[in-house]
Amino acid sequence: MNRAQFNAYKSEFRGVIRQVLSESEGGRMDEAAFPAYSHPNPLISRLFWQRLRVVMDYIEKLAPCSHALDFGCGSGVILPFLSTLSQHVTAMDVDLVPFERIRQLRPFPPNLEVLDARQQRLQDLPRASFDLIVALDVLEHVENLPDTLADLHALLRPGGQIVISGPTENFLYRLGRALAGPEYSGSYHERGISEVRMQLAERMQVIPIATLYWSFPLFDIFAARS
Repeated sequence: MNRAQFNAYKSEFRGVIRQVLSESEGGRMDEAAFPAYSHPNPLISRLFWQRLRVVMDYIEKLAPCSHALDFGCGSGVILPFLSTLSQHVTAMDVDLVPFERIRQLRPFPPNLEVLDARQQRLQDLPRASFDLIVALDVLEHVENLPDTLADLHALLRPGGQIVISGPTENFLYRLGRALAGPEYSGSYHERGISEVRMQLAERMQVIPIATLYWSFPLFDIFAARS
């Protein structure tokens, strides 16, 4: 995806996210990062969209694939892109309201399957059935990280990869979150991304992708190969 294509993708989704936010009760879409993706501050908005651009660029190099999983799909912001690279895409989240509200305003591809994680667990999915798993800004929230990583690993086919991003939770990140606005305050992460990376490295080969940004490390993006 070149710059013009990405900017068009970003513009469309930002418009839909802003419309959903304007019609939703205060705070309901915060966990799915709606305020970040639509933030009026260009620096904050750029950080979240640049994180997505880096992930997209990396995934494009792995394409095509037969089956991809977006674990913790949130608004579904990456799903149209994944659906162009994979024959079948599965999206999963414990809260599908943000995605459903987006889907009311823009169509999603027919090769997409959406699962409610409150009704269907990772263990219920066929083992070794995914070439690619995407987990963006979600693993810092899960209560039982070792079991979740084990389940995700079991779903990957040999040679498959999981692509992960998450906040550093360092002083600069916490300061930036406080400056961004009240919807970013509080403590709702179980851990920082460094703990996710260390635990993942115990069972898989970790592949560094990017740190945003090297002088002010706020987000870490990496992959792991089965």
